[in-house]
Amino acid sequence: MDNIISIIMPTYNCEKYVEEAIYSVLAQTYQNYELIVIDDGSTDKTVDKINILMKTDQRIKLYINEKNQGVAATRNKGVALASGIWIAFLDSDDRWKDEKLEKQFNHAYDTKGNFLFTGSSFIDENSEPYRGVLEVPEKVTYKELLKQNIISCSSVLIKKIYIEKYRMENDDTHEDFGSWLRILKEEEMFAYGLNQPLLVYRISKNSKSGNKLKSLKMSYKTYRYVGLDIMKSTYFMCWYVFRSIRKYRNIKKRFG
Repeated sequence: MDNIISIIMPTYNCEKYVEEAIYSVLAQTYQNYELIVIDDGSTDKTVDKINILMKTDQRIKLYINEKNQGVAATRNKGVALASGIWIAFLDSDDRWKDEKLEKQFNHAYDTKGNFLFTGSSFIDENSEPYRGVLEVPEKVTYKELLKQNIISCSSVLIKKIYIEKYRMENDDTHEDFGSWLRILKEEEMFAYGLNQPLLVYRISKNSKSGNKLKSLKMSYKTYRYVGLDIMKSTYFMCWYVFRSIRKYRNIKKRFG
C-alpha cells in the first residue's frame, strides 16, 4: 500500500535530539506513513544514530546530501522523494504528541482541508517545558497570516501537490512562511488549525526563533520576497512584532 503521509525530517548536527524526534514519529497512533530523513552534511554522530534506528523500522529512509544545501533545499528534496499524497514536516529538534497525525488526519477529513496545522507547547534546549502554549485559530487566510506566522512548520500537514508547486526557497528568509503565504494567496485557500498542542517545539538560542532580532530581519525579508513593497512590508512588520511580543509573554517560566 502506498504511504498516505510522507514525513520530511531534515537533519544537521542534531545528535542530541534526533532520536527523540524519530521516536515521537514511531510512537504515532496513526501508522500509515514513511519517514524521510535527509542529513545535510552533519559532522557529528547524527547519521550514526539514524542508521541504528533504521534497523528497527523499515519506514525510516535516510538520504545524505553530498554537501550542505540548507534547510529549504533539503526539505524540497524530501518532498521530491516522497511517495505519499500528504506531506508532514518535523524538524529534528522538535517532537510530536502521540496522536498528532491521527487527530490531524481526522481534522482534514472533517474540514475537507488540504492545508492544516496545530497548536504547540514549548521546551528548552534541555527538554524542560515552558508553561505557555501557542493557541491557533480554526482557520487562517493569506491576509491574516501576514500579521503573524501562526503556522509552525513542524505542525503542518499539507497535500503534496501544493508544496511541490510552492517550494521553499531562500534560507535568508523564513522559507516556510514564504511558502505558506504564496499557497494561501495564489490558491485562495484556508489553512485549518487544530487548537491542540500536538507539536512540542524546541526553543534554542541558536535557532531562528530563539534569536529574536535575526528572526525579525528574516520576517521582513520574507515579506519582500513574496512581493510586498517597502511600505506594506513595514506595516505588517509592526503587526508581526506586536503579536510576537504577545506570543512570547504567554510562554512563561519553565516548570520546576
